[in-house]
Amino acid sequence: MPIEKWSKDVSVLHLSDDPQFTDDLNALEQDPTRAPKVVLDFAAVHFINSSNIAKLLRLRKRLVSQNERLILSNVGTQVWSTFLVTGLDKIFTFSENVTTALMRIGADA
Repeated sequence: MPIEKWSKDVSVLHLSDDPQFTDDLNALEQDPTRAPKVVLDFAAVHFINSSNIAKLLRLRKRLVSQNERLILSNVGTQVWSTFLVTGLDKIFTFSENVTTALMRIGADA
């Protein structure tokens, strides 16, 4: 399973391209031990589709409604372009890499 428990407060999910992308997000949503702060690592994701975007928006909505945090990291050029075109670059929080995301999410505690 690509979910890494970084600490009791932080989980890191290493995503893959579809169809694994959807399975990874489903596993995160159904994980009863998921930490309240989540870093999504997009290093292995080369494209996202509308279904992926919808899943990400639902996850963000759920986390924000519970005062939890979500940071997207390692977003490649093609995926970043999709976020820019759709305006989602203004909705999600991004970080250059997982290490920076972990420092940022810890500092925002």
